[in-house]
Amino acid sequence: MDFVAGCIGGAAGVLVGHPFDTVKVRLQVQSIDKPLYRGTFHCFQSIIRQETAFGLYKGIGSPMMGLTFINAIVFGVQGNTMRMLAHDTPMNQFLAGAAAGAIQSVICCPMELAKTRMQLQGTGEKKSSRKLYKNSLDCLARIYNREGLRGVNRGMVTTFIRETPGFGVYFLSYDVLTRSIGCEPDDRYMIPKLLFAGGMAGIASWLSTYPVDVIKSRLQADGVGGVNQYSGIADCVRQSVRREGYMVFTRGLTSTLLRAFPVNAATFATVTLILIYSRGVQEGPKDCEAVQPNHHAQIQQQAQPSSL
Repeated sequence: MDFVAGCIGGAAGVLVGHPFDTVKVRLQVQSIDKPLYRGTFHCFQSIIRQETAFGLYKGIGSPMMGLTFINAIVFGVQGNTMRMLAHDTPMNQFLAGAAAGAIQSVICCPMELAKTRMQLQGTGEKKSSRKLYKNSLDCLARIYNREGLRGVNRGMVTTFIRETPGFGVYFLSYDVLTRSIGCEPDDRYMIPKLLFAGGMAGIASWLSTYPVDVIKSRLQADGVGGVNQYSGIADCVRQSVRREGYMVFTRGLTSTLLRAFPVNAATFATVTLILIYSRGVQEGPKDCEAVQPNHHAQIQQQAQPSSL
């Protein structure tokens, strides 16, 4: 039931957070020479004005489809790792989360590649005259036909570097916060406390890995329009810093942090309510860990994700 609740909660998180993710990606990859957007709120306004509100939900099919696989991997790996480690300590929570993040990168990377390409398609157009991709699956199929497995896994290394410590920080932060503020089954403020802990853990996770996310987005967007700008991770970092300075690593951060808390709030509320009603209102969740969703099903469900 935890798995089912996590999937549904993750879907709620994606619906709430995807518009912010679209803005984040647009800001991260826009040209410094001819920028389309002046900032987060201008980007929101421009997308709605030029592409309607549906423009904010471009590419949502990919994270929705990937939720089941990502939740299965993260819940399974994190739970089994904690059982192997035997002791529920903050450090073990970090290690279990890091292990889960590392393994789910295999699914997360192609999912985010399709999402990024779909989000950039038809930029500034209310009704795109020529759509390169029909949907997320068509996007991945076309990339595979053109570039093979290497193309579908573009950005895998940066995804791994982001997800491994990102999930670790999420679980560590969540564990420390729930221990600090208290989370008793009979506490009338248990759900608000869980929402607060999850939201703040998501923010902490994004702050810890955000520069890597900027590079990942740029590498996955590279080649759109037929022009490849970067030869690899190091070249992307060099070119980005040389042209835009170190502030390039904060591109889209405002949108990401605005997204992090409500996404985690939606995910936690959904998961908690499903668990409470599935087990009976009188019983409720047994402990904090019973309703603990995992990070990058959210951002990136959230968090992270997506996943943070």
